[in-house]
Amino acid sequence: MNLPLFAATFWFLRHGETEANAADLIAGAMDSPLTAQGHEQARAAAERLAAWPLTAIYSSPLSRARETAEAVSRRVALPVTVISDLAERHYGNWEGQSRSILIRSAVPPGGGEGPDAFRSRVLKALAMIPGGGLPLVVAHSGVARVLREQLLGADVATPLENGRPVRFQRQGKIWRMDFGGLL
Repeated sequence: MNLPLFAATFWFLRHGETEANAADLIAGAMDSPLTAQGHEQARAAAERLAAWPLTAIYSSPLSRARETAEAVSRRVALPVTVISDLAERHYGNWEGQSRSILIRSAVPPGGGEGPDAFRSRVLKALAMIPGGGLPLVVAHSGVARVLREQLLGADVATPLENGRPVRFQRQGKIWRMDFGGLL
């Protein structure tokens, strides 16, 4: 897919740990708050990312992503642009349930969003991000999954760690995902 964001290197940051993450529950579109550890992860990510010349910050509207993005914003003095379609997949009546019930299925959960509709929504959101510079996208594990499928050509079920910045770097026609030396 040819999106302006996909023309060059960019950073992605999954929000800090939430109460739902800590309890191993499906949060989806629920607005689960960051835990104390989640706030610390956001601050630590901001310090790590300050070493890079970020040019813009884009965030999901859910508070867990916005608060994580705002921690980076305060550190690097850039505003946060919220893009509503960067929100996590809506899991309908699975939200608030144990993550153990999650299965990969084309059938959306009752009242929820199917994987194809979610992927289309996220790609529409990513298309709103202009190319150029070194942007940061702060969102959710589902958004990261869409990015990895699109750029790395792999269906990656393992979620990214909370609060750990990853760099998507284009090398010719090949994309790589790394931590930019940030450990």
